[in-house]
Amino acid sequence: MPYGYYFDPTYLLVIIGAVISMIASARVKSTYSKYSQMRSRTNMTGAQAAQRVLSSAGIYDVRIQHVAGNLTDHYDPRNKTLNLSDSVYGSASVAAIGVAAHECGHAIQHQQGYSPLNIRSALVPAANFGSAVSWPLIILGIIFGGAGSLFCQIGIVLFSAAVLFQLVTLPVEFNASSRAVRILGDTGILSEQELPYTKKVLKAAALTYVAGAAAAILQLLRLLILFGGRDRD
Repeated sequence: MPYGYYFDPTYLLVIIGAVISMIASARVKSTYSKYSQMRSRTNMTGAQAAQRVLSSAGIYDVRIQHVAGNLTDHYDPRNKTLNLSDSVYGSASVAAIGVAAHECGHAIQHQQGYSPLNIRSALVPAANFGSAVSWPLIILGIIFGGAGSLFCQIGIVLFSAAVLFQLVTLPVEFNASSRAVRILGDTGILSEQELPYTKKVLKAAALTYVAGAAAAILQLLRLLILFGGRDRD
């Protein structure tokens, strides 16, 4: 090869995953930005809508709080807090209300013992450990035993736990969004004319999770191609 460099064709898998993720991220930002300019008919803020959704589901022990950042919204089942970002907490847009209701969907899942959410929560320690340790193990395996060494195999197995977490996340997120849309319509927080716009925001957000899972699968495939086999003489 020119200049002594070797082109690894498996890099294409990483590039494809990165492109998919960037496209999904750009889409959710542009979609949210568009519908964040559309004020809801009820003039409720994201925080107020979240309180209404939780109350309609009979949940009164979840605390709604304001957190810094843009679209850093999340529900924390450990302390039962619904954390809404700067762009959602005080905004009365159909986009903000949709995101707030989506996080309420997770709180409702938690209350009802939704199985995929329980599985995802159980996978968190293994996924975090696998993400942190898999690559160091693979590198050690290459240095001391070659591409097919035991360290490499263990590293791939640990990385697989992180991929599994991404896959289990998909039904959890889709279900939270469907719950959000249904409750927003049933409670009258959003009108029939406004719901399609919120659906677009939540659909764009869901695509980021699909992209993340796709990128993780492609990375795992690359690891299997490079290090999944045994050493050959």
